[in-house]
Amino acid sequence: MERIFAKPFIGALEGHVDAVECMARQPGTLDMVASGSWDGGLIVHNIIKKSQQMRIDVAHKGKITGITFADSNRLLSCGVDRNVKLWDFRDVDENGAGPSEPRKPLSVFPGKTAFNSIDHHRSDPLFATASNIVQVWDETKSAPISNLTFPTSSETISAVRFNLSESSVLASIGSDRTFTLYDIRTGKAERRVIMQMRSNSLSWSPTFPTSVLLASEDHNLYTFDIRSLTHPTQIYKAHVSAVMSCDWSPTGTHFVSGGWDRTVRIWKEGQGTAPEVYHTKRMQRVMSTLFTADARFVLSGSDDGNLRIWKAKAHEKLGIIDSRERAALEYRERLKEKWKMDAQVSKVSRSRHIPKPVHKAAQLKTTMLEAHRVKEERRRKHTRAGENKPKAERKKVVITEQT
Repeated sequence: MERIFAKPFIGALEGHVDAVECMARQPGTLDMVASGSWDGGLIVHNIIKKSQQMRIDVAHKGKITGITFADSNRLLSCGVDRNVKLWDFRDVDENGAGPSEPRKPLSVFPGKTAFNSIDHHRSDPLFATASNIVQVWDETKSAPISNLTFPTSSETISAVRFNLSESSVLASIGSDRTFTLYDIRTGKAERRVIMQMRSNSLSWSPTFPTSVLLASEDHNLYTFDIRSLTHPTQIYKAHVSAVMSCDWSPTGTHFVSGGWDRTVRIWKEGQGTAPEVYHTKRMQRVMSTLFTADARFVLSGSDDGNLRIWKAKAHEKLGIIDSRERAALEYRERLKEKWKMDAQVSKVSRSRHIPKPVHKAAQLKTTMLEAHRVKEERRRKHTRAGENKPKAERKKVVITEQT
């Protein structure tokens, strides 16, 4: 019955002319979400009212590559125009309309190269940007207070994130297939790993401080424990194209990913297969995904310029639930848990309707992986005994670790 009544799509927030590149939620609230697009437009949405709290059509010249909230009233944005801008989105009238004159930023922080990502410190007035190096800025100064880079590194940094618990630690991913850890107290890079394929996005777990999630070009997602970076703790496989974005649920039990295959997938932590799959006919490549602060909804931004709202649980009922109905729902959950190993029950719970191109791509990917496995097995059989041992899947991800 849950599969029959599963209707995850709630609505779409319009306003962007071009693709939605990045999103950020306001800390401590449930309703405010900011989004930036390829045409330089910046919008602060009220997802409860499905209205626009603030809209700036030309916040940057060119693509906006990163957004983060500085506090409850201000947000930071960066773009390929080599500028970081600090905005105040409070000054609106009682009807929700902004001022008649064009809105101007509170501060502008100029850089030497295009910025690819930005993130704000958990408590201090500091923020970090990613370009050809990682730079740490103070909101009261127009120049960076610290430049962080790994020795002998000349890569382009594509994303940077502060740790949610140990706020002086930050991580970055780069074009050289690297994942790097920094400490702003020492002002240098601590460790770096080089992987088989480059990563497109990263997200720190909100409940397990040493766990980080990476979205990779090889169609997979990986969770790493930063105490041991020799191999990932879990591999998540279902996408049939590059994974472009990822974000943890505030509860730390689920996370969402969006991919080049035009699907949004919701995963359970520790369960590497069979995620929930969301898609629509008009939704194009998903560039950014985000969980809301109450962990009940998921936001996705795609190439078609729409920001879509989904349920985190496709069959969940919206609205007030009385005690009898809640008891019935809990009883059904216990029944599903009890009979989950039954063949017919597991078939129904695992079955998902996906678009035909995605289904065909998944079939082709399965065929190619099986052919590669057979080839490696035959190659191993025809070599000297003990010379070519089979390698675990998790051991293939990381090439080397540098300190």
